[in-house]
Amino acid sequence: MITRFAPSPTGPLHLGHAYSALFAHDMARAAGGTFLLRIEDIDQSRARPEWESQIYDDLAWLGLTWPTPVMRQSDRLPAYAAALDTLWARGLLYPCTCNRRDILAAASAPQEGAAMGPDGIIYPGTCRVQSRTGPRPLDTALRLDMNKALQAVDTETFYGAGNQHMTDNIGDVVLSRRDMGTSYHLSVVIDDAAQQITDVVRGADLREATPIHVLLQHLLQLPTPTYHHHRLIRDDAGKRLAKRDDARAIATYREGGATPADIRQLVGLPLHLAK
Repeated sequence: MITRFAPSPTGPLHLGHAYSALFAHDMARAAGGTFLLRIEDIDQSRARPEWESQIYDDLAWLGLTWPTPVMRQSDRLPAYAAALDTLWARGLLYPCTCNRRDILAAASAPQEGAAMGPDGIIYPGTCRVQSRTGPRPLDTALRLDMNKALQAVDTETFYGAGNQHMTDNIGDVVLSRRDMGTSYHLSVVIDDAAQQITDVVRGADLREATPIHVLLQHLLQLPTPTYHHHRLIRDDAGKRLAKRDDARAIATYREGGATPADIRQLVGLPLHLAK
């Protein structure tokens, strides 16, 4: 078993991150496997070295250990480019110049009633008519043509989602953003395969994105790991924690005198694996 925790260095880790990291670490240790840490820093406009350094400090304080060196997505752009080239050569991608305002304007309903998918408002297909010939364009976003992608694989279900669900409730997702050269959906699939991840542990908020990842694994002939979507840690009002919730940052608890065992109790994990 190989599990992983893959945070973005865009803010402090909070109790939700602690739960996910400890969950993945405990699962690997219980199975005699390996826990990996990966830094998802493809958004260089928001990633900061100080946040990455704090990730290492917080996780080590919690008692987690992992092999080094740590994989960083900013070092992996050639691997993402190769996957995009493969999909482009098969005619499964198309360039998209729409911004969020364009997408909202083209949607058949106002924002409050527009169909929503894992990436927000489901793309209405405005740019689907764009040319797909010649070299892969590097200066624009690239979307997956969901209908063509579904026709290119030999299965009709993706983590329980059928073809109709994929087209109606997910749509043509972005696989390469103009300012990143990739996207979360593409990079996470490529990296999980490169690190031979057998079990993906992540929050229930990413469950709706998992069919996208399974589809990409089929398209790129990559193995599909077992997915474990755990409950989310919420504040007293029932709201999911975010990085702006500094009051529940791991560092805040550390500075207040909490112990790693206290964190385990706060998030509802057993103490027998704390040492």
